Amino acid sequence: MFIQTEATPNPATLKFLPGRPVLESGTLDMASREAAAQSPLAERLFDIPNVGGVFFGSDFISVTKADGEWQQIKPAVLGAIMEHYMSGAPLLAANAQPSESGGEEFFEAADAETVATIKDLLETRVRPAVAGDGGDITFKGYKEGVVFLHMKGACSGCPSSTATLRHGIQNLLRHFVPEVVEVRPV
Repeated sequence: MFIQTEATPNPATLKFLPGRPVLESGTLDMASREAAAQSPLAERLFDIPNVGGVFFGSDFISVTKADGEWQQIKPAVLGAIMEHYMSGAPLLAANAQPSESGGEEFFEAADAETVATIKDLLETRVRPAVAGDGGDITFKGYKEGVVFLHMKGACSGCPSSTATLRHGIQNLLRHFVPEVVEVRPV
């Protein structure tokens, strides 16, 4: 088994590509050891010193370090991923809930058409780009021209996430949806 690694815009996060599907649908963001109980692989990764977060996408695993250097952490992460796939163990525990869109959303019924356009733009133009960087962004809400987004995986805590939100996503949404005045993380 050959596992590729890619850097992400977030220096604390590396993207691991095992060369096979990871999640069939949705994403799974585990920012703590408690959340990792949803996956035997995530638990194994959290057993590695300095691992602070694990994120599963369709064909990748993003690992965020809490401290330390990647040159010490990366070999252990590669070993854990390889051991997991070679063991044949399931990726998810029976109670795991990958998120399709990100849970509870809020917006006024009168804004439903605007929200549908925003969600479509996020799905077709934004999410594929941020998945390439090892993360995900999901819609949380819309109120008085402000779009609220949830940043996950490599996007969460990334130094360039503010620029991504302000200059990338905000400009894109404003171009197609003039009612949008601002984009904020939740």
